[in-house]
Amino acid sequence: MTEIAGTTPLIPGDIEAEDHPSYMKLALSLATKSPPKPTNYRVGAVVVDAATNVILATGYTLELPGNTHAEQCCFEKLAEKHGVAADHLSEVLPNQVTLYTTVEPCSQRLSGNLPCVDRILAIKDKIKTVYVGVHEPEKFVSDNSGKRKLMDAGIEFVHVAGLEKEILEVATAGHEKST
Repeated sequence: MTEIAGTTPLIPGDIEAEDHPSYMKLALSLATKSPPKPTNYRVGAVVVDAATNVILATGYTLELPGNTHAEQCCFEKLAEKHGVAADHLSEVLPNQVTLYTTVEPCSQRLSGNLPCVDRILAIKDKIKTVYVGVHEPEKFVSDNSGKRKLMDAGIEFVHVAGLEKEILEVATAGHEKST
């Protein structure tokens, strides 16, 4: 069980369907597992089957080897679980998948890796909604076009309000603070 300051511990199976703040708190609890570094945001993500309210995968920044993002970790774990390549996840995922992520999915990777938005778009016929806690700050990439790309593809983009301060504190741990 993971606890976020001021809340009761989160048990994934206890989250009610459509309880977006609780799913975002779960994603935030995952983000705290990511090592603080000045070169990335600490992000957590949760993939849910919206029809059954079953958590399909969780992930956080740098959970898997390489310069991995939270959403990427979710998709790679799902691909491994189902024995398919990540770009073939649409063949095995349920029809109504929801993604919760503490920070808006990236639209550009400075490392040269595939951006998270492109990973989502590769399985867009399954991911219907992306819930985010905050828009991506412009520290590493200015003008993140993630929201626009998702909406242009018909994926609903929803901001879950209320945890912005906590998300940004966790996301930027390890960054040099401006005075």
